Amino acid sequence: MIIEDYDFGIMRIDGKVYKKDLIILPEKIVDNWIREEGHFLKIQDLFEIFETNLETLIIGTGAYGLMKVSEDLIKKLKDMKIDYHISDTFEAVKKFNEIKNKIKAGAFHLTC
Repeated sequence: MIIEDYDFGIMRIDGKVYKKDLIILPEKIVDNWIREEGHFLKIQDLFEIFETNLETLIIGTGAYGLMKVSEDLIKKLKDMKIDYHISDTFEAVKKFNEIKNKIKAGAFHLTC
């Protein structure tokens, strides 16, 4: 799956436009993704990701990088030996599209 375009508050994947935060899983997209604490990403916000046989997780923290990621989540990714990349959503989209031949997922905050 390739992200065709991203700009503040909008992402296009396979011709479909998304205007809410989303999670991209190997087999589906979870749109209108809502986190328990809005701009703070925790383990429980990604329960669907941990149900897959994931190799890499890309986290887009917003156009300006305002979403923070909990240390517990980072520890869980390390413990599960899941490669991860955390950056503003512009860079995260580039990274997501660069990754080939791995089971990947992405969690993207589309606005701030």
